[in-house]
Amino acid sequence: MSTPPRPFTSLSQIPGFDPRQAPVIGVDAHLPAASPEQLQPDSLRQRFVQPPIWQPELRAEPILTERTPRAAAVLVPIITYPERLTVLLTQRTSHLSNHSGQVAFPGGKVDPEDLNAEATALREAEEEVGLARDFVQVLGTLPVYTTGSAFMVTPVVGLVRPGFSLSPNPGEVAQVFEVPLDFLMNPANHRRHFIEFGDVRRDWFSMPYLDGHEERFIWGATAGLLRNLYRFITA
Repeated sequence: MSTPPRPFTSLSQIPGFDPRQAPVIGVDAHLPAASPEQLQPDSLRQRFVQPPIWQPELRAEPILTERTPRAAAVLVPIITYPERLTVLLTQRTSHLSNHSGQVAFPGGKVDPEDLNAEATALREAEEEVGLARDFVQVLGTLPVYTTGSAFMVTPVVGLVRPGFSLSPNPGEVAQVFEVPLDFLMNPANHRRHFIEFGDVRRDWFSMPYLDGHEERFIWGATAGLLRNLYRFITA
């Protein structure tokens, strides 16, 4: 594959690149899944109160643009249904300049008036999907993850109380959906991929989830953040 002209901001802008068609080079079924006990709300709260000694598996992607890195934050919203915890995700609209059409957490760049990453994540969740912050109990943050589009993303993990209503912003969000947390915290569902273009090699995970008859293709930075959450929970 020939090297595309720069600057560009994501793999999805490479002509002919389709992450769904990228060869799978490995599946991590040999790693243990997070246990049901580790995925209980009280256990998640305690994990952030007394964090383990651990290292995130993924910290940064190769920067694919010449622009100055910018601080950003996302909310990792874990909905605490009595029968099963789920993670709220969005499908971004296809016309956005960054990560268009991809599965993502609610989030965006830090604004000057934001006090911290938590404030950014909660504000963006309200603006993007209409999730009222009164329903969110913030547990804490995970280490910063730098994307190929030069965003230094702080993941803010929160428990979401059921009973909320959503009103997605049609300019940014095409769909909102949920994926069971135990599915995402099971490495048997974590697939490995890579691509080389020019002098750059880019490795990434995907976590395709069949939602009824529709495949939710979780990959790239979103899958990377979920992989780090798995490492944190099971450390």
